[in-house]
Amino acid sequence: MPMSDSEINNYQEKAELYEKIFNGVPIPIYCKSADGIIKSCNEAFTNIIGMNKDEISGRKVIELVKQEQADALLFKDSDTLNNGNDQFYETRLQYADKSIRDVIINKSAIRKNNREITGIISSIIDISERKKIQKKLGKSEEENMISSTMLQKIRAGIVIVDEKLKIINSNIGFARIFGEENEELFETIPGLTGAELDMLVPKFILELFRSIIKTGENRIERDFKFQNKLLSINVITIVPNKIAGAIIRDLSAPMLERAEIIERARQVNRKNMKTVQEIAFLLGENAAQTEELLNSIIESQKYDVNEEENE
Repeated sequence: MPMSDSEINNYQEKAELYEKIFNGVPIPIYCKSADGIIKSCNEAFTNIIGMNKDEISGRKVIELVKQEQADALLFKDSDTLNNGNDQFYETRLQYADKSIRDVIINKSAIRKNNREITGIISSIIDISERKKIQKKLGKSEEENMISSTMLQKIRAGIVIVDEKLKIINSNIGFARIFGEENEELFETIPGLTGAELDMLVPKFILELFRSIIKTGENRIERDFKFQNKLLSINVITIVPNKIAGAIIRDLSAPMLERAEIIERARQVNRKNMKTVQEIAFLLGENAAQTEELLNSIIESQKYDVNEEENE
């Protein structure tokens, strides 16, 4: 029974709608018969090949692209045609603009109502940007691992915090300086990440961090006593008003190089020389004894260093 005019018009409208949808899909799609002849494709696919639809339709893939490209597009066709298996694989294609793209090719069998396989429909998904991001992430993870490993090898205490004074990262040296509880916590929370700084350090250090984050100044350096330790802290701005870090050294630690103690004694001596001279008029011998004491510290420490070097 022949179709009525209304049925024909309805059929044509549906065909035009499907064609518009097909061409509007941004993913390259093409269909080919069981003998490899391309029956249809969308505009995104024409951009890959560099030809229009009329030039592509009715031809085989091998007639349109170089052998290497054809091999990539035809890969596993026989399995889909013979067994109806869907295919999903990653490869590289050279587009018409000469750019090399990482892509994922999907293939599915086209079947008649009687389930007979009559062809293949394929789609090509460009994953080049995803690959670049994955590569960058991989490199970033590697760099982070190296940085973290190096951080833990440094003997001095190191801590990095955000503007809310929460720890971003730290090393075991930092935890060890401020007591066994912090060291045990470090074992549970590697790097003490997320911990509140005010729960772990004296108020003096907390105020230094608050100051540098508020002002954005480059560096604050102080010496201070904590329990039986003489500590030196160097707080620096990493991201102004956002991230700051500190290096904390225990100047009283047995492993510290005594040359640093010598240098610090010299600094104190130089800074106080003028004051010593002024006080000398008032205190007489006491001022001279102060300078003598500083010099004796320098000499005694210098002797120990030289002795250790000779050993």
